[in-house]
Amino acid sequence: MPTINELFVYPIKSCAGIALTEARLLATGLEYDRNWMIVDPEGAMFTQRAYPPMALIKVELGAEDLIVSAPGMRELRTPLDAARLAAAPRVATAVWRDAAYGLDTGAETAVWFTEFLGLPARLLRFDPERERVVDPGYTDSTGGATTFFADGFPLLVVGQASLDDLNARLNGKGAPSIRIDRFRPNIVLSGLDAYEEDYVETLAVGANADSSARVELRLVKLCTRCPMPTIDQARGAPDPDWPNEPTDTMLGYRVSERFDGAVTFGNNALVASGAGAWLRVGQQVDAELGFGD
Repeated sequence: MPTINELFVYPIKSCAGIALTEARLLATGLEYDRNWMIVDPEGAMFTQRAYPPMALIKVELGAEDLIVSAPGMRELRTPLDAARLAAAPRVATAVWRDAAYGLDTGAETAVWFTEFLGLPARLLRFDPERERVVDPGYTDSTGGATTFFADGFPLLVVGQASLDDLNARLNGKGAPSIRIDRFRPNIVLSGLDAYEEDYVETLAVGANADSSARVELRLVKLCTRCPMPTIDQARGAPDPDWPNEPTDTMLGYRVSERFDGAVTFGNNALVASGAGAWLRVGQQVDAELGFGD
């Protein structure tokens, strides 16, 4: 039976993630996941695609604050509770083509991110009084869904065997193995065959528990990949010896005609039921597969 092998949240979009042993599930995804986003003075988002050193910005979840650090920088703190920013200016922004709204976290954070990135920047906290709706073309099965500053969906699920297979292919051509953090999943499952998550339609956690503890996730869209997985998260830049990996390798076997020739890795998920429950590393998961018509 599949098992939750790892759990990750990425509090600041495109910055380093946090590995957790347990995480609270909300309708929008894991608690604190992509609740913050770095933007320019006009509100346009920053991502590792354009600014790879963002990978070096690390975060911790303190008792009351998000604690931010980076090489050569002093520690920065900003409130976990959005209510403490209730008087902050509201800022209109966008995640790709989706409108979104944030609370400006203030001048101190703006100075910090501007100094580290070397260009004007500020940090937004998602405005809790607004919603960002997931593409309705993928949410009919759940009656709608919302998320914060994630690219498009509340959760990303990846199978450990898929990474193992990719690393075997990389090693076969002399390239080093890569870590799962290149793909920025929220839930990593063991016990699936390589790429079997492509065919998973639902994941149920706590199926034998009372209904209030049961979690059901609907996997609705394969995750199409930009060049971001080429960025080594430990150095904030591509590997100089293998700057186009793992994309070059995946182009040989992970191209999807269904998505206009894009490379796919992992499957995006919605929260069908169980918001408020806790997911834990080691929990067993029931996976229902579907292979289309």
